[in-house]
Amino acid sequence: MDLLTCHEQMLTIRRFEEAVERLFREGRIGGTAHTCIGQEAVAVGTAAALQPQDAVTSTHRGHGHFLARGAEPGRLMAELFGRATGYLRGRGGSQMMMDASIGFYGANGITGGSIPFAVGLALDAKLRGTKRVALCFFGDGAASQGVFHETLNLAALWKLPVVFLCENNGYAMSTTASRSLAHPHVADRATVYGIASAQTDGNDLLAVRQTVADALDHARCGHGPFLLECRTYRLSGHSRGDPREYRARDEETAAWQREPIARFEAYLLAQKLATDADLTARHAAAKARIEQAIQFAEESPLPDAASVAQGVFA
Repeated sequence: MDLLTCHEQMLTIRRFEEAVERLFREGRIGGTAHTCIGQEAVAVGTAAALQPQDAVTSTHRGHGHFLARGAEPGRLMAELFGRATGYLRGRGGSQMMMDASIGFYGANGITGGSIPFAVGLALDAKLRGTKRVALCFFGDGAASQGVFHETLNLAALWKLPVVFLCENNGYAMSTTASRSLAHPHVADRATVYGIASAQTDGNDLLAVRQTVADALDHARCGHGPFLLECRTYRLSGHSRGDPREYRARDEETAAWQREPIARFEAYLLAQKLATDADLTARHAAAKARIEQAIQFAEESPLPDAASVAQGVFA
């Protein structure tokens, strides 16, 4: 993925998530959703480092991961609208979307639920002798779940090709990381399991891409799991309708000064890879792309009621 494509992907995610928040406010889609505004560089930088055969598991905040991995905005929006053209024919919604054909093995509504799933995929890859690496996204809140420690231990014991990527956005719902983590660096937890780790600036796309590439190479070459922590900031609320009363507005203002898209655009301009006019046009194209996705979703049919039980296992 070249740098301009990375920029396009980040803009697509930002405009998609902004549209989702607006559509909920307008009552045009129901249920709930968790947007990743401010975290686009983690999703896109990771996707730029992955190989086509690699597997990804995601979280409840997974739209950006899915889009970066290659999801079509129209089909993803249709899933949120509950339409038959969605990725799960309107049955999964925001937290259950997946497409194994592009290596995306699903978002997950359970905190930490993506972690053991990725370890299972990594075990499968090792038993089959493939060069696939499984990468799981999880948040700082999930890093305190028991399943995180259980699976890290198992992955280390069996030397599995898996990358554990903590997207530390500073908040577990409304609880700051400073109040929930006794030690501030999730990456340091790798030490007790004897596995490699690193920490990087999650708002710097180039840093994320390089660090994830190094982690994937480590796992792919048979050196076992890798724990990577990307430090970022969740500019949006935890979920739709969250007024964010638990944090000060001056904190958010400061965070907007460090947000990843503006930072990357400054880099593109400095390197003469784009002009101001180019960036304006690319922003307009991203907005149009998402408006087309909304139109596709709204014009798509609802699922046939006679098929309601198909693909349902519980």
